Amino acid sequence: MRTLMKLSIAPLLWLLLIVTPSVNAQGNPPPDGDPITDPGQLLGQTKAITTAVPFLLISPDARHAALGETGVASSPDANSAYWNPAKLVFIPTDFGGSLSYTPWLGKIINDMSISYLTGFYKITQEQAVSLGLKYFDLGDIFFTDDGRDGWNYNPREFAIELTYSRKLTEQLSVGLTGKYVHSNLTGAYSSQGLDARPGKSVAADIGIYYTAEIQNSRGSILSLGANISNIGAKITYSDNSNKDFLPTDLRLGGAFTTALDGFNSLTFLVDFNKLLVPTIDKNQTLLRGMFSSFTDAPGGFSEEIHEITLSTGIEYWYEHAFAARIGYFLEAEDKGNRKYLTLGAGFRRKSFGFDVAYLVPTNKREHPLAETLRFTILFELSKSTSQQQSVTD
Repeated sequence: MRTLMKLSIAPLLWLLLIVTPSVNAQGNPPPDGDPITDPGQLLGQTKAITTAVPFLLISPDARHAALGETGVASSPDANSAYWNPAKLVFIPTDFGGSLSYTPWLGKIINDMSISYLTGFYKITQEQAVSLGLKYFDLGDIFFTDDGRDGWNYNPREFAIELTYSRKLTEQLSVGLTGKYVHSNLTGAYSSQGLDARPGKSVAADIGIYYTAEIQNSRGSILSLGANISNIGAKITYSDNSNKDFLPTDLRLGGAFTTALDGFNSLTFLVDFNKLLVPTIDKNQTLLRGMFSSFTDAPGGFSEEIHEITLSTGIEYWYEHAFAARIGYFLEAEDKGNRKYLTLGAGFRRKSFGFDVAYLVPTNKREHPLAETLRFTILFELSKSTSQQQSVTD
């Protein structure tokens, strides 16, 4: 059980999710220059952009987590709606789903986790829908009010997502996701003029996806994708005078797949991410904040570039049955300083699959998912009857 003093809600959640304590197994003090304890490095990290409900940005499934959190242009699967809703309609099967489980802060405690459940259905060859639930359980926490009163509570957050995806041509598609976000960190609470309540909001994702076989390339495929996620109303945990932005996020990327022979293939992926949230002025409207996020960094253009994160990954498949994955995630030191290597594997047999991922920090800084295994099970099936012919045919 953990004890937390009274804090404002948005910084509290940010502390729980991002600024996790550095833990030494033997209880020895951290070495000098450790990114978590060195004041000089902490000052740089204060430039990181903070938002409410950052759990919306945590990779939910093991396959893409193992690819350095790339996914906007990866080959479509049951988890496509999260990474790019436009990909959903390109899934070759007719219906399916997946269940993912991610322990959170697993090296420190054992009662925090993120679960993701999703299912999809192909209406026709050119239309598909999906329904998803992302649930973040923050475990049992003991809250205190200035050291006098206290209560046990189980903070939790969830997002329910409904997605529609449609082909415009045989190579191009678009997708739209609507979601309801609920964040309950302390329950209903009132003390000394402070009123806390669950935060609620609605948001949307919009994506576009292009994929085509490269001519005269022996089966090589180039895919490109773009997605803006979590476009929604600000969220508040108290009153309308204290609102925080959702983590509106722009993701651009590509994937190149090449067949080595009849049994082996390789895919190279890269994603670029940028939060469309103001760096300083949090009192702007949603649309103004999104547009100003490209030009409002105090350090000018160079700092704007630092706000872009880079994700890369390589995926190897043998006979579409066994996969090996590796990836890397890079963030500027003054914008959060997350740098880590990801590894993973996947198995497919007939209609069922299993994926696992593992994360290794590379900058001597602890990560909430360090040395933690993440799992996904999925299934994809086709109808027994013949497919309805697409109007694009």
